[in-house]
Amino acid sequence: MARPPLATKQQIGMFLNSKTCVVLEAGNVAYSTNIKDAVQKYWKSTSFEFIDGPEFEKRRFDSKYSFLVLTKGVFSADPAGVSYGYIRLVLGSTTSEIANMPEFCSVPLSYTDDNNGDFEFAIPSMQSHVVVLEKKHFLIALNGLNYYNSTRNFKDKVLLLNKEKMASNADSPEKILTVYPYYIKLLSSSEIAKELASSPVNTLFSFHIGPPKNSAAGKCFDMIFDVEGNLYYYNERAITNENGDGFNLANFRSIR
Repeated sequence: MARPPLATKQQIGMFLNSKTCVVLEAGNVAYSTNIKDAVQKYWKSTSFEFIDGPEFEKRRFDSKYSFLVLTKGVFSADPAGVSYGYIRLVLGSTTSEIANMPEFCSVPLSYTDDNNGDFEFAIPSMQSHVVVLEKKHFLIALNGLNYYNSTRNFKDKVLLLNKEKMASNADSPEKILTVYPYYIKLLSSSEIAKELASSPVNTLFSFHIGPPKNSAAGKCFDMIFDVEGNLYYYNERAITNENGDGFNLANFRSIR
C-alpha cells in the first residue's frame, strides 16, 4: 500500500467541475447501503451518480469523473500482512493502476471485510478536506491527515469516546484526567449515536479502527471529528504486545 499521488491544485479545480461516481461493491450489501445513504445525505460538492465495478473500469480513465471508491491493501512493511479498507476520493486518470489515480483524500474504514460500521461522517469530512487541501496544499503534502493535529483547539469541547475502544491505560475518567484536562464522556457506540443525533454544539467524537480482539498485529487508527464532519485529529500506529490496541494516553497528550 504505497502512498498515491496527491491531487494538484489544478486537479482540485477539475474535481469541482466533475461528476462524482460512487462505486458500489458487488456482494457487499452493507457497504453499498451505507455509502448510498451517506452520499445522498451529505454530498454537496459535485453532482453524483452511483455505478458498479464494471462501469468504474470504463470511466476511470476519464478526468471529467471523480470517484468515491473502496480500496483494500496491505502495508508493505507489515509482517502480519493485515488487509485494510479505505474509502478514497480520486480523479479519473490515464494511469493503468488504480493506486496511482490522483487522490484528494482517503479515510480508513475497517480491517479486512468489516464494512458494517456507521461511517457517514467520512463523506462531509472528505469534502471539507478538499477545501483545506486547496489552501494548504504544501503542508498536507508533507504531513497528510496529521496536518490537522496542530490546527485544532480541544478546549471548551465535549469529547465523546467509545468506552469499548480505549486502551487499558485510558479506560476511566480518572486515568484520562492525569494528562487531558478537558471534558470527556466514555460511552457505548449506541450512546454516542444517540447524542450525535441531537446535533449537539461544541461536541467532538472519536472513531477507532482496531484489529480483532486480542490481536497484537497490524495497525490501529484513531480519528476525532466534530458533528459537521471536520477532522480534528488523525493518528495511526503499529500494535505490539507492549503497546496494544485502543485510544491511549499518548493520544490524549497529542490533543491537549
